Amino acid sequence: MRLILPALVLSVAVACATNPVTGKREFNLMSEAEELAIGQQADAEIRREMGVYNDQEVQRYVSDIGMRLARQSHRPNLPWTFTVVDSAAINAFAVPGGYVYLTRGILPYLDDESELAGVLGHEIGHVTARHAAQQYSRQMGGSLGLILLGIFVPQTAPFQDLSSLGLGVLFLKYSRDDELESDRLGMEYAAAAGWDPSGVPRFLSTLARVSATSERGVPNWLSTHPEPAARVVENEPLVAKYASETATARNRDDYGRAIDGVVVGDSIEQGIVRANTFLHPMLRVGLEFPEGWEVFNSPEQVTAREPGTQHYMLLQQVEQPRGRTIQEVATDAMRRAGYSRIEGGPETVSGLDAYIGLYRGSISGVGRVRMRAAHVAVGRQVYVLAGFAPEAEFEQVDRVLAPSLRTFRELSAREAADVRPNRLEFYTVQQGDSWQSIAQRAGQGITNAATLAIMNGREVADQPQPGDRVKIVVRG
Repeated sequence: MRLILPALVLSVAVACATNPVTGKREFNLMSEAEELAIGQQADAEIRREMGVYNDQEVQRYVSDIGMRLARQSHRPNLPWTFTVVDSAAINAFAVPGGYVYLTRGILPYLDDESELAGVLGHEIGHVTARHAAQQYSRQMGGSLGLILLGIFVPQTAPFQDLSSLGLGVLFLKYSRDDELESDRLGMEYAAAAGWDPSGVPRFLSTLARVSATSERGVPNWLSTHPEPAARVVENEPLVAKYASETATARNRDDYGRAIDGVVVGDSIEQGIVRANTFLHPMLRVGLEFPEGWEVFNSPEQVTAREPGTQHYMLLQQVEQPRGRTIQEVATDAMRRAGYSRIEGGPETVSGLDAYIGLYRGSISGVGRVRMRAAHVAVGRQVYVLAGFAPEAEFEQVDRVLAPSLRTFRELSAREAADVRPNRLEFYTVQQGDSWQSIAQRAGQGITNAATLAIMNGREVADQPQPGDRVKIVVRG
């Protein structure tokens, strides 16, 4: 009994912790030490899975603003870190322990520094109010030490699970009350640090107009932070509460200078997708996916799916190839992945040594599948290109899969050097310009007038005026 009672007291103390924001006692099965441990583990996984955007000036700019906000928060002593991840999706998220992330894809959609501060303040609020820790506690049911991050297809076991296609990270879903509280905290922290608190409803209004379609890599803001339009209405009255003579900074020009030149869409480090073509200038390889298929690009692999079906293709490197010949490498890799060979043999693909085989196996979320896989040697590296579908549908799908696999090729040095990402630039509007004419000008990376208007915080019917400085995307 002398041993049991202290353990019970400790358990109750952890389960009934004080919320740093509200000061109230609430059920929570995660201590601050556990928050820090989980955050540390998640941070390493997120950086590996999503990549860190390779621009030190942008990283420093975002981190400086984040740290100013964190110092005004209810938990200033957490080891806060602010990272721009290398994803084209329009999102921001946080994990317990003070780890906050922006995708580079959200940066073009924010109009000024106060909106950036609002986004960061909102994510800080999820940490300070322990929303993330509460969600972990509820979802884990008291089982501590788990991490809610999943790699889409680990390199060590390819083709195993496609249930989270396009979702590199399993995001926590917060309640409407949690979102509203984080909106309020975002305004509070931004105002305390000197920024205009109206940045929160303004960025929510812009993001409410962004397409709900997930972009490559991770879900966008609308799927992870629901109902932004409704939250605008509820947040606008709070702006007056936090507004003051010292909380007026918007710094639009400073923000514009900081994001000028930021990569929009795919990056060189992760390879570039142009329609159904994938080009990786650093690895110097390319592949044509079937026309009309959706292509998802991540640091681990490139995946394509025929819309509305369970027909897939993927491209990735084989980890630590075993065997002396390409056939031995292919045989070992597919055996370890749990696939049995139906037929196959050595071939060449675009002049490269390859082994192309037909296999059958199972994939979680799809069931029994048939797969055509090509293992191709490029120097000392081996790539696997695989197309697969449910067994009953494979023969028909293979008519486009097999030709697509054979488009894999090694890029010449000249071709690789010519691959450039799309970048954000600023343009001074001329007489007679419209969103439509600007978007359709040759060389533009965004050809949709409505998207261009949203990126500039405007309705498409609200045409730009001569002399306005607007954001555009220049094609690489």
